[in-house]
Amino acid sequence: MDSQQLHEALEPISFLLGRWEGAGVGGYPTIESFRFGQEITFGHNGKPFLSYQSRTWLLDDDGAMVRPLAVESGYWRALPERQLEIVLAHPTGIVEIYLGEVVFHKIEMTTDVVARTATAKEYTAGHRLYGLVNGNLMYAYDMAAEGQELTSHLSAELKKVG
Repeated sequence: MDSQQLHEALEPISFLLGRWEGAGVGGYPTIESFRFGQEITFGHNGKPFLSYQSRTWLLDDDGAMVRPLAVESGYWRALPERQLEIVLAHPTGIVEIYLGEVVFHKIEMTTDVVARTATAKEYTAGHRLYGLVNGNLMYAYDMAAEGQELTSHLSAELKKVG
């Protein structure tokens, strides 16, 4: 987190600021279920957006790291009336624009635009729900990909660290 003063527009999502770590579960009709570890970092520079970085890794049955999984980065822009615009980029050739809303410590967002490179996997839509529950960041992520309708893909519980 930067030492800049937080922009007033970010107040509704200021609870996200910092580094979060934890674990979750994933699955999809086209893959086997799995457990993963995750680190998410939200930062700011005094302007009306948060920077966002996420990385995940596969966990074995004992909770040890097996190998890296997905990474994504982007920006969460705060708008009037607790609305959000989120831009996420993936090194796999996918860019997503989400539109969302903040209600207390809950954020719900749905893709407005998905763009893919010619070599990216077929991915058409996403829906994410984030919430602060007992001080932990919980989230669920549904996606439409590989010919499947919007279906549950990931969920995790992350604790604030540092």
